[in-house]
Amino acid sequence: MKKASLITNVVLAIAVIVLFVLHFTSNSNSLKNDSGSGSAPAAGSVVYIQMDSLVNQYDMFNDLKSELESKAQVMQDDLNKKGMAFERDVKDFREKVEKGLITRAQAEAQNAQLQNRERELQNYSQQRQMEMNEEQAVLVRKVMDALDKYLVKFNADKKYSMIINTSATLNTVLRADSTLNITNMVVAGLNDEYVATKGKK
Repeated sequence: MKKASLITNVVLAIAVIVLFVLHFTSNSNSLKNDSGSGSAPAAGSVVYIQMDSLVNQYDMFNDLKSELESKAQVMQDDLNKKGMAFERDVKDFREKVEKGLITRAQAEAQNAQLQNRERELQNYSQQRQMEMNEEQAVLVRKVMDALDKYLVKFNADKKYSMIINTSATLNTVLRADSTLNITNMVVAGLNDEYVATKGKK
């Protein structure tokens, strides 16, 4: 039996979730977020948003992330339960064979059944992993869609020339005046919109 491959699939499925969460919840110290103090940058300025800080403080992202983590835990528990049941049946089968409690024909039939179950478990694990990957992609698209729609309205008033995205993993801004950091303003507006939308549901 190739139990190692089944366990590997389970570990990979959970690792994807962990990496996703760590990627979006890491704190960036490269640029200080001082946008909450003083006046807003002037119209025509090139401003930036720290995505790490934004997603950490964005209620919609945190709600969706919590839902995804709960689903990932349920998936892990389900896969662990199925995997342990399979291992118990394999152990029971081997004991029967070693003790000579079943005929060769019965042993061959049971061995074939166990191999089929192992393939089914591997397919099931891969299917669940694909579902989680799809849900992660949907989560990111929902957050980015909400941000994009908000920035259209936000910048209609502010009239910034450019809004740049920076993060700990992909920092396109090497040096910047912290007064051009609009992260806090955007987060506050996004959260206000999200709370209002959430209240209507």
